[in-house]
Amino acid sequence: MAIVRDEPGVDGLSEAVGVLREWQDDGAPMQLHPGDLGWFWRFGAEATAAAVRTWNRDGQILAVGLLDGPQLLRLTIAPDARRDGELAQQLARDVTEPACGVLGEGTVNVEAPLGALVQDLLFEAGWNSDEPRTPLRRDLTRPVEDPDVRIEVVGPEQAHVRAAVQRASFDRSTFTDERWHAMAAGLPYADARCLVAYDDRGNAVAAVTVWSAGPGKPGLLEPMGVHREHRGQGYGKAITVAAAAALQELGSSSAIVCTPSSNVGAVATYSSAGFQQLPGTRDQYRAA
Repeated sequence: MAIVRDEPGVDGLSEAVGVLREWQDDGAPMQLHPGDLGWFWRFGAEATAAAVRTWNRDGQILAVGLLDGPQLLRLTIAPDARRDGELAQQLARDVTEPACGVLGEGTVNVEAPLGALVQDLLFEAGWNSDEPRTPLRRDLTRPVEDPDVRIEVVGPEQAHVRAAVQRASFDRSTFTDERWHAMAAGLPYADARCLVAYDDRGNAVAAVTVWSAGPGKPGLLEPMGVHREHRGQGYGKAITVAAAAALQELGSSSAIVCTPSSNVGAVATYSSAGFQQLPGTRDQYRAA
């Protein structure tokens, strides 16, 4: 059967999220997680559906991609199909040729799991490696320590607090109360939590969203941020430890996160919270 590229639409998002859950494994390389779709869901179900691509054979999804912006495709592949030649050829063609409707003209990036055959084909076609990123993982089979700060789980009434900390943590953030509610209405958020850390004066100082992929699967931190006025006081470590504890309560086998290797502060924060660095990864890019 031929490989079919598809835009699943809102009705097809449930299946895409479902296979992403199935493909998560502690022994797998860093890859697209259902939480990545969940975080994108802040823009609404229709926008999320418009950003998702699937590749199918005989009705079975073999690959899922998320257009995290017009120039970046975050791609993952079924574990038993990562070296599938027919699939790799189709993926390489679809991301290289703008007429296929995946990536456009100019400089574009593809994130794919380490060891996937499509990476080899893109290098052969002249694509290059981009800046390194550092994945980190914390095993959750052992108890997680207390974060030593007040942590609250965010519900609809506290959405404005979560959104405000996000904007105060990331200079270009456009996160709002409305986008929190859109995210919380998405399918992946059924197994997610937003946490906010408070200092001794009651100020909201850090926040994180954690995404479970189901019991016995790695859970994702995306995103984590510390209010710019409260940095350097250990709140990043505290909220990260709290995130690990929340994922443990949700049944996750481990907690995973990935950050640009150039962000040495973030790498140090995650490491201080008990996360171990994994082999680095790089996107591939095609220059304009």
